[in-house]
Amino acid sequence: MTAKAGAASDTLGRWEAIPWQTVEQSVRRLQARIVKAVEENRWNKVKSLQRLLTRSRSAKLLAVRRVTENKGKNTPGVDGATWTIPGQKLRGASGLRPRGYRPLPLRRIYIPKPNGKLRPLGIPTIRDRAMQALYLLALDPVAETQADGCSYGFRPMRSCADAIERCFVNLSRRSSPAWVMEGDIKGCFDNISHQWLMRHVPMERRVLEGWLKAGFLDNQVFNPTVAGTPQGGIISPVIANLALDDLEKDLRKEFPRKGPGSYSGRAAKVHLIRYADDFIITASNEEILRDRVLPIVEKFMSERGLELSKEKTRFTHITSGFDFLGQNIRRYSNGKLLIKPAKKSLKSIIDKVKKIVREMWAATAGALIARLNTVIRGWANYHRHVVSKRVFTYLDNEIFNIIWRWAKSRHRRKGARWIKRKYFTRLGFRDWCFTGYRIGATKGKPSAFHLFHAQSVKITRHRLVASALNPYDPAWTSYVSTRRRRLPPAAASLMMALVKA
Repeated sequence: MTAKAGAASDTLGRWEAIPWQTVEQSVRRLQARIVKAVEENRWNKVKSLQRLLTRSRSAKLLAVRRVTENKGKNTPGVDGATWTIPGQKLRGASGLRPRGYRPLPLRRIYIPKPNGKLRPLGIPTIRDRAMQALYLLALDPVAETQADGCSYGFRPMRSCADAIERCFVNLSRRSSPAWVMEGDIKGCFDNISHQWLMRHVPMERRVLEGWLKAGFLDNQVFNPTVAGTPQGGIISPVIANLALDDLEKDLRKEFPRKGPGSYSGRAAKVHLIRYADDFIITASNEEILRDRVLPIVEKFMSERGLELSKEKTRFTHITSGFDFLGQNIRRYSNGKLLIKPAKKSLKSIIDKVKKIVREMWAATAGALIARLNTVIRGWANYHRHVVSKRVFTYLDNEIFNIIWRWAKSRHRRKGARWIKRKYFTRLGFRDWCFTGYRIGATKGKPSAFHLFHAQSVKITRHRLVASALNPYDPAWTSYVSTRRRRLPPAAASLMMALVKA
């Protein structure tokens, strides 16, 4: 027993003693060399550097740290294994070798979508997740160097707020394009051609093919995969981005901004804004979108095994407005473009609050507030960069009505004044603050805490990220540092975590 305890203590010490800053710097230097080789179009050099990176001990340690410290660290795959103790992590890192590697099938689960349907999700084993994280360290610098400037989804230092701000920049002026094509791809992640990916994704083909052909287990039944990337894999978003990149280049060939035909290209006002598989394309009139842009997009998608949904792909005038990434974008009669939370998004948060209250009908006020605050704060922070103040006020009023009905149903024989004294207090200048109690961190005394109000979130204009930003290129180091200082602490730490990952 003593020997085992000593071995565990030694293993723990070795894992905690890893100089992570040195490890990260080693990986970053190799990633910077990959970026330089891609810019110089030296693909043999890129391949050699990627091979060097995926065989390095530093990259293996970073990959294991990522999959054992993220939210899914305790979610097992089909083998039921997780790496929770230092010894397992160290052995897992040393076992990340491509020779003889064969991925296991994914464990299929289903998560609910906002429309009531279920979205399939594949859970790889912990070893497969670590291998994907390892090869992502070598693939992402290539993807970032070649990515479209208008792409904002699943990329470090980019977010939905950047995509929405790009919409404002491209559509807010009176001379801006008046028509928008709302693109919708049928089952994007499930239908990307494996043949196209094998030819164009710059990584070891045998390893990539293993992930694409691994299949999945659904109710203990094996199902092969003949197309698509597995939703749930760490590397899948980057592979999907690689498949959808270059659409902007195809549009620029048809509508150039410089050189021959540049006058007509600028007059067409064609702009692409994409977040993962959601995208919009603007133009000066509907005919350009239908007759010239749509064929380019359909050809681009067909080469990758994808297809646009004819029912959901729409052509909309900017004065009618359209929804994109949970926001409604519309130019009003006074000529101003306003971006507000979409009605569907507002309805979804209200429905979610109602569902939580129903599920916690018998819970204490403190437990209910703790559950609701996370949901309300997250939704309000997402919409804090647009015209949301009135919507926040409406949301707070609707939530108050839901809480008031909850309180009255618990005390049917009590009057309104008694209920108000029990559940609602004054906080500063605000009355009727829904209040609960929880055991405090000191001396075990209960402390009061209050329901979060969406109105308390300050509306701040988002600063658009530079389109050419490449966080793996040392030339952008000063820009990254400057942008980090301008962001709130939570957003800055998240941004740096994404860059380091």
